[in-house]
Amino acid sequence: MKSEPDTYSVDDLAKEKQGMWEGCRNYTVRNFMRDQMAPGDQAFFYHSSAKEIGIVGIMELVSGGYPDPTQFDPKSEYFDPKSPKDAPRWLAVDVRLVKKFSQVVPLSVLKADPVASGMQVCMRGQRLSVQPVTPEEWQAVLRLAGVEG
Repeated sequence: MKSEPDTYSVDDLAKEKQGMWEGCRNYTVRNFMRDQMAPGDQAFFYHSSAKEIGIVGIMELVSGGYPDPTQFDPKSEYFDPKSPKDAPRWLAVDVRLVKKFSQVVPLSVLKADPVASGMQVCMRGQRLSVQPVTPEEWQAVLRLAGVEG
């Protein structure tokens, strides 16, 4: 799961203990949140558009997908006036920080690893804020981060 650290960082989540992952406005991401993510699932926290781009930690989903309240808030940058309240278009999930890595696992390191290089985040043109990770890729990232798993 990707976020720009000046918008929402791993340190922000660490301070909050639990946060709402909101503002996703892509149907593929919405479908991942609705159909493939469940409470108890873990995800990598990835900083994009940062001084050091890469994976910075592990989060756990503490909720399933639910209507993203920002889509109904005219003051929010994520407001969507076309999203009906009786059939909301966009979802959010709640997450908690499991572990902040001692060092960023940079995108360049992911791309150089024979297993991690297969991750969607390493592919050219992949801009989705939520992307699936295979069990093998998960273990490769843990290895690169120096984390037991």
